[in-house]
Amino acid sequence: MNADQILAEIREANLSYLMLAQSLIRSDREQALYRLGISEDTATLIGTLSPAQMMKIASGNTLLCRFRMDDDLVWGLLTSHGKTAANDSVSRLHASILMAGRHAEAA
Repeated sequence: MNADQILAEIREANLSYLMLAQSLIRSDREQALYRLGISEDTATLIGTLSPAQMMKIASGNTLLCRFRMDDDLVWGLLTSHGKTAANDSVSRLHASILMAGRHAEAA
């Protein structure tokens, strides 16, 4: 992939992310705050963006979204290979609880 292709992919990902975020915010704000890991102020801003504003923001060369799992514990819980289905469900639940706690800290 060359640099132009990478930039096009980033722009497409940004626009998709903004559209998804806006849709989530408009349909269920509380769930959106949790799922997106954003503050009330950010949700308000994203929820009121016009299509032209979203296009302009999306056209940057930096990804707008980022991984929320920035530590080994959460990654380990999400990528638990070889565990039984029941154990896998518990690991995913544990990871979700940890990420929800981090969302509450950020808000």
